[in-house]
Amino acid sequence: MKTKPAADASPRYQALLQLLRTADTVWNASRVFFERWDLGPSQFNVLNLLYLTPGGLSQTELSRQLIMHRSNLTGLVDRLEKRGLVRRQDVAADRRAYRVVLTRAGADLLQEILPRYYEGADRVWSKLPVRRAAKLVADLQLVAENVGRIAVEERAAEQAR
Repeated sequence: MKTKPAADASPRYQALLQLLRTADTVWNASRVFFERWDLGPSQFNVLNLLYLTPGGLSQTELSRQLIMHRSNLTGLVDRLEKRGLVRRQDVAADRRAYRVVLTRAGADLLQEILPRYYEGADRVWSKLPVRRAAKLVADLQLVAENVGRIAVEERAAEQAR
């Protein structure tokens, strides 16, 4: 549903709202895309990170990179492990620790998904010239840095009260 922004809303506020709407739309469309493999977007993200990191990652590293709480990641890893797509591997130096690694079945599944995923990404951006997409990446990185800085400032101000 499109809503009309207030007449006095600044272009920056409108851009923020559009960014949030776009993220929500992309997330929901990705759910539909991954259904054919009985995956959710978060499960795909776990598999993809592990595909890019053959040595595996600790649950803490995964949660950090996925920007999600460790307790939420546990359920994702449990479901993927039950399907044989990942496994927990003990760390010899620390009996309490383990790494999550992609199994052969997980790698095979990703090799099936990734070409279609990349093709879909190209279709999503098809009306935007490559140079504008590259500029958008840089702009979004700047926005993310600003948001991170503001959050730190807000937290510090709140703790000072």
